[in-house]
Amino acid sequence: MNPFVVSARKYRPQQFKDVVDQDNIVATLKNAIQRKQLAHAYLFCGPRGVGKTTCARIFAKTINCLDLSPDTEACGVCESCLSFAEGRSYSIHELDAASNNSVEDIRELIDKVRIPPQIGKHSVYIIDEVHMLSQSAFNAFLKTLEEPPSYALFILATTEKHKVLPTVLSRCQVFDFNRISIKAMISMLADVANKEGVSIGQDSLYVMAQKADGALRDALTLLDQCIAISGKEITYEQVISNLNVLDREYYFKLTDMALEGKFDAMLLLLDEVLSRGFNALHFIGGLASHFRDLLVCKQPGSLPLLEYGEETAQKYIKQAEACTPTFLFHALHIATQAEAAYKESNFPRLHLEMALVRISRLMENPQVSGKAATATATATATGTAEAAPSKTPEKVAPAAPQTTPEASDAVQTPAVAEAEAKASASSPTPEQGPISIKERMHQSQMAKTKKTAEEDVQEDVEITQERLNEVLPGLFTLFEKQPHLVATLSRCTPELVDKTKIQFVVINKLQKSWIEEHQGRAINTYLREALKNKKAQMVIAVEEANNTNERNACYMPEDKMKFLVEKHPQVAALRKDLNLDIS
Repeated sequence: MNPFVVSARKYRPQQFKDVVDQDNIVATLKNAIQRKQLAHAYLFCGPRGVGKTTCARIFAKTINCLDLSPDTEACGVCESCLSFAEGRSYSIHELDAASNNSVEDIRELIDKVRIPPQIGKHSVYIIDEVHMLSQSAFNAFLKTLEEPPSYALFILATTEKHKVLPTVLSRCQVFDFNRISIKAMISMLADVANKEGVSIGQDSLYVMAQKADGALRDALTLLDQCIAISGKEITYEQVISNLNVLDREYYFKLTDMALEGKFDAMLLLLDEVLSRGFNALHFIGGLASHFRDLLVCKQPGSLPLLEYGEETAQKYIKQAEACTPTFLFHALHIATQAEAAYKESNFPRLHLEMALVRISRLMENPQVSGKAATATATATATGTAEAAPSKTPEKVAPAAPQTTPEASDAVQTPAVAEAEAKASASSPTPEQGPISIKERMHQSQMAKTKKTAEEDVQEDVEITQERLNEVLPGLFTLFEKQPHLVATLSRCTPELVDKTKIQFVVINKLQKSWIEEHQGRAINTYLREALKNKKAQMVIAVEEANNTNERNACYMPEDKMKFLVEKHPQVAALRKDLNLDIS
């Protein structure tokens, strides 16, 4: 009896043509071999289970093959290929950097590099999980990595490229491996299942591929797990049960309930899902993904994005016909917001339940459901009970004499109609649904813009010196905590120049620049509001030197000393005799 070998090892690619979904990298490596332009160091990086080490082994075997095929594939029968397949090759070496990450291990590797290959042209050294090397090991490896012998070639593999030193990255040709697509993974799983004689449906393969999250090795492991439990006949129910995956039927039922507005049934279905042990966060994430798939089905051009089996795809297409795009947009937004805020909520389950209730109410909004808004207006005019099924007693108006619709329209004045229109625009009705914070902010911004536009229409009031003198005390009061500024502004009476410009006079340019930079905007704002003229503007003039008190022009000690010496020469003699400092 042959020992059992897991599928990830049993069906591991042995040639470039067997590598799954890494076509660009395979083509580049084969071209390098054909043109004999091999680099001395390569770095293969990417997620787990995508073929980094596999490609490194195939590349090492191919460059040492003694009889390459025309399409640059290893022959598999020469001495080099056979020795590699049997694990006795002295030309291809593998090192696990996770367990051999010390300086001594790297020095031992460097000693091996000095030995030329016994068979083939190259000595290839594959170092897996290279990011696990210590700092000192990296430094010891740098010189050899940069200038190895002509026959030596290094292939480094890592899942965490950001942990590799930049000095190592600069010495290597870097190849970034992508996650395996679901389509390619399903094809590979189906091929393995066929070779093993296992009967499995397309939907079951999709569940495995989706749970593997782009790692083909994980997908093959899941297939082995299902075969071990279910045998050669694997059903969809067995797969979702064994892999603990929530059945998509729950999402189909939940969407149907939301379209019918049955929030109570939705809450019961949620309780059933949670009682079965499924994670609530995974549930809301799956619901958001379900709405995304329904949205994809609304346009024929995006149908290729729906990576399901034929039967499941038809279910999605059928349910998408019953949903409006607006409903799906709102439902997807609510689901994604609930998923993002789930962990921060103090009551996670209540947070999730409220999200489902909001989704169930979407169809009550005519804009979401696609129904004509005229039905609501007709019901309101005729006074039917169906017009306001959700009115609460607090919102019912006091009793009034009964009137016909024609009479009530006649009694209503334009002012009352305008007030009702504003009230209906600012507060949500049961038919409109809840208004989001974003919509409320938009309404507020629109109101501010309208108010600003109305103010712009108003004509500016003419500015006179008398009106200017009336508003100046308020300006000085505005800066009462800065008495030096008030003294500077009130030193000379401000005057009106050029109809809209109010001129303040200061002593020097230093005062002018400081006021314009720090207080100019506040002064202009006050003047425009107080004078009711948006063209009002402050201008600052500097007083001429001949009108300035000379003593006030002295600020620095040197200037003051010079002024005193010019007026009283005896001061200079006194300073010299007493050796005084002017500071």
